[in-house]
Amino acid sequence: MTQFFQIHPENPQARLIKQAADIVRQGGVIAYPTDSAYALGCHLGDKTALERIRAIRRLDKNHNFTLVCRDLSELGNYARVDNSAFRVLKNLIPGPYTFILKASPEVPKRLAHPKRKSIGLRVPDNQICQDLLAELGEPLMSVSLIPPDDDLPMTDPYDIRDTLGHQLDLVIDGGYCGLEATSVVDLVDDVPVIVRRGLGDVSLFDDAL
Repeated sequence: MTQFFQIHPENPQARLIKQAADIVRQGGVIAYPTDSAYALGCHLGDKTALERIRAIRRLDKNHNFTLVCRDLSELGNYARVDNSAFRVLKNLIPGPYTFILKASPEVPKRLAHPKRKSIGLRVPDNQICQDLLAELGEPLMSVSLIPPDDDLPMTDPYDIRDTLGHQLDLVIDGGYCGLEATSVVDLVDDVPVIVRRGLGDVSLFDDAL
């Protein structure tokens, strides 16, 4: 049976955060709030949970997952960050951005882009997410919670529970999340590439191009 935790968005209850982290560690798939939209997450490297998320979203094998990290230091464990990328990241995180960077050896091979050896990473500005990541001590494998045959993410935790509850182990109610996805910026090469314009301000990169 799906669990449903109502967690305060500004002062998350430590007991519930710990229980949520335990569910993730035990192979659970969770729906949780971020600073953009709700997302699906599971334990880093858990192949079974990863396949469950693929089934929920009806994703093909080529869809790239994102590693959701607590801070720049943790992100640096999973990506190769040169000086120019470091300056960008330091200015923009935490925030509603996904950055594509060269993957480090710490990234499970099935998560990295097979040809470019890159990985999407992000550090959300959301207290529930931050506390959960701190309790886990490692990133979440994650994708936006967009239902199959829909273009927009789900925003209401009660709708998520009613629609997908039988496929999830936990829904975290952290309040309403927006409809807009993150901005995606490719920092693999010397020149940044704006892959998607979303919630985060990317004018910095327009000026650089």
